[in-house]
Amino acid sequence: MSALIYCNSMIEDPLICAKETFSIESDALIRMIDFIEEKSFNAAVKALAKAQRIAASGCGHTGIACMHLAHLLCCIEKPARFISPAEAVHGAMGFLHNGDLLIIASRGGKTTELLPLINIAKSKKVSVISITENLDSPMAQLSDVTIPLSVQREVDRYNTQGTSSFIALSAVFDALQVAVMEETGFQDTQFALIHPGGAVGERLNS
Repeated sequence: MSALIYCNSMIEDPLICAKETFSIESDALIRMIDFIEEKSFNAAVKALAKAQRIAASGCGHTGIACMHLAHLLCCIEKPARFISPAEAVHGAMGFLHNGDLLIIASRGGKTTELLPLINIAKSKKVSVISITENLDSPMAQLSDVTIPLSVQREVDRYNTQGTSSFIALSAVFDALQVAVMEETGFQDTQFALIHPGGAVGERLNS
């Protein structure tokens, strides 16, 4: 891949950096088209569609993607909230009850802050969906459903910043929301009621 020039030389032209970034992130999305696994994705959609309440949790960039997911779900009238891993073990897991759903995400599947959440969820009979690249990780093994993620590299020369992995995870979350909309028969008239603001609200309510 041409983007690997990051590892071999300094790039002084910002436009080249931009194009390399777009190339790497586009590749991450294209890879997910063939990598997404039907059985786990369908199981996740079914679980999301029937859940009364949904919590999403992750650290760093992954946590920000989980905030995005929680908002997406609220927009289709699936009550959801982001719970930070730190707050989760200080009482916030009380948001979830028997029959609810917890979504956790970690590229490596070994994020120590997230593992206690699985134990709490299991004790409360809360289903767990994980999204990770490491299917042998404790997180994947302990979850009821695991959606595999595949990211070749991040966009920076050191392959450390949560960039293309953030894009791929966010795309998985977008795909889940769209599939849940279809599964539940969500209508734009419902969205018009809860989103009267902005240009979207004006269009839907005109």
